[in-house]
Amino acid sequence: MRRPDGLPLDRAPGAIAGMFDEIAGRYDLVNRLLSAGRDRVWRVRAVEALDLRGGETVLDLCTGTADLALALAPPLGRAGRVVGVDLSARMLRLGQSKVRRRAAGAVGLLRGDAERLPLPDGSVDGATIAFGIRNVRDRARALGEVRRVLRAGGKLAILEFGEPRPAPVRAAYRWYFRHLLPRIGGLVSRRRRAYAYLRASVEAFPSPPAFGRLLASAGFEDVRIVPLTFGVVYLYVARAA
Repeated sequence: MRRPDGLPLDRAPGAIAGMFDEIAGRYDLVNRLLSAGRDRVWRVRAVEALDLRGGETVLDLCTGTADLALALAPPLGRAGRVVGVDLSARMLRLGQSKVRRRAAGAVGLLRGDAERLPLPDGSVDGATIAFGIRNVRDRARALGEVRRVLRAGGKLAILEFGEPRPAPVRAAYRWYFRHLLPRIGGLVSRRRRAYAYLRASVEAFPSPPAFGRLLASAGFEDVRIVPLTFGVVYLYVARAA
């Protein structure tokens, strides 16, 4: 797969970490603009999918600036804990500043690779990944790692971009995603190449049924695939077998 600028689509951990370090300062602002604020709604749906009762330990992989990790904290209560893991040191620093401002002591952030999680076997009760699994070089290995650290029966909720189902919406979305999104993202972040990569990485991601099969082969069962906002985003929910 090649990027729009003709260079290979590079998902090596060092390249991904470097790219997100570059855009970290304006990452949250660009997300709000490009999603028209819908990113908050999508995160709520992911949290709800875990059916948290309070007191659990939850992994938020590819946590970025910790928006989803912070959304997970309230339903976990004082006895619960969120462990956010990400490759980008600068994204984690910004996330840590949010954690301090909100006095969210139940949220801890670690730098780590999705393909080699720094957590023991069966140490978490649930897991989330928001818009990060497409950036992982070996997705099967990363999902296997999530399965390893999840206790049997624990739930995984993944948010990832897709293509809308209705044909008119799909056509408009493709135009926006291929032409307008890289320009807006590049203008606000001053890193247009990163948002060209975003388009290429979404187009290279497996179809929802194919990704569902990947989850099953990694040791997950009861896989559900839920389109959100006409299928602009998909919520994948699965249980560790």
